[in-house]
Amino acid sequence: MTLEHDIERLALQEERLRFSRFDKATAWQLGCLLKTQAEARNLSLTIDIWLGGEAVFFHAMDGTTPLNADWARRKRNTVNLMQRSSYAVGRANLLKDQTLEATLGLATRDHADHGGCFPIRVNGVGGCVGTVTISGAPQRDDHNLVVEVLAGLCGVPLQDVALA
Repeated sequence: MTLEHDIERLALQEERLRFSRFDKATAWQLGCLLKTQAEARNLSLTIDIWLGGEAVFFHAMDGTTPLNADWARRKRNTVNLMQRSSYAVGRANLLKDQTLEATLGLATRDHADHGGCFPIRVNGVGGCVGTVTISGAPQRDDHNLVVEVLAGLCGVPLQDVALA
């Protein structure tokens, strides 16, 4: 698929994958579902969920290192700033042959536009209320797994929003 197609689908994902409500119990459910899916696929992931500026779920699976948690932090910083999924930011930057550092002066030490972090949005609430991040698989796979689980929780058929 083309970058343009990816960018269109990523915007659709961000529009459609919204919750009617999101609280700590929902974060726990989301984190546990991500862990279960990762185990079923033999993936070693760090799973990181924030709500309202507070860490509400964190799990580092066997096989991960502190580097995965740091990648999650950097992706989360990007989503919090840009209010877009880290993969959408990265794909847009790739299309424009830009970097976060060159366009916004953001140090790569603290920001990453690689897939795996997605904004948590609630219907009727402006902006994102939190983030869900995974790190440990290739960036497109990280992004796709988050989208798959979010689609299930939000009641959106995966085929309606999945990247090809």
